[in-house]
Amino acid sequence: MRRPVHFDAAQLSFINIAQAASRIRKDYGNNARRSLTVCCSPAFSALWMAQRLPSFFSDNPDIDLDLVTSQNFLSLEPGIHPDIFITKISRLRDGYASVPLFHDRIYPVCPPAYLQAHPEIQTLDGLRHSVLLNLSPYGRSQVAEHVDWSVWLAIHRLDLDERQKNDAHFFNANDYNLLIQMVLNGQGVALGFNQLVSHLIAQNLLVRPVPEELVLEESRHYFAYREDKASDSALARFRSWFFAQCGLLQE
Repeated sequence: MRRPVHFDAAQLSFINIAQAASRIRKDYGNNARRSLTVCCSPAFSALWMAQRLPSFFSDNPDIDLDLVTSQNFLSLEPGIHPDIFITKISRLRDGYASVPLFHDRIYPVCPPAYLQAHPEIQTLDGLRHSVLLNLSPYGRSQVAEHVDWSVWLAIHRLDLDERQKNDAHFFNANDYNLLIQMVLNGQGVALGFNQLVSHLIAQNLLVRPVPEELVLEESRHYFAYREDKASDSALARFRSWFFAQCGLLQE
């Protein structure tokens, strides 16, 4: 039977120092690898980045990525200085240049089997009385606008408060990844943000039960990068790949 390995704080400190020294040697060696730190939301990381990054790594085997996720872009932990932010804040902080990306397009989504089992959700009123999985505004105080089911239905002239006591349940959470997983599991209908769910629709894992959508034309997502790294080749390659994945032309 193997004995448990015990480390004290001093041993761990020495290991951390050794690892840091190793990274420095790699950075300044003849065969130095390039490294970028990218910061985005947990939902963007899981639903956008995860399924696209393999193409970046296959085309750029010499670049390592350090991906940091946060809902609070304005006050990251000390020592975190991302090279790139993907954010909805146009002017994030000094020393960063921002390039506008896409608008939010928001529409209901559910799996094909769920739509077949619940044909009533093919109307807006039917949707209002169905099982709704809602994105809570909790933790999103930095974003000027927040679209949940109440807002989305109000834009389409329906009042969420008119749901009846015997209507299907209403589930509220501030974890968008959880909501999409619940949708994929056939547990209800959620609002899909196009940039996060379009690949799931393309794979026929999700469908749009109604054609109505909301486009936030007054706001965008932004690609913000460190101005002092504007000529860095690794950053330039990541930016070129990212814009191509978004279907956008370089500025």
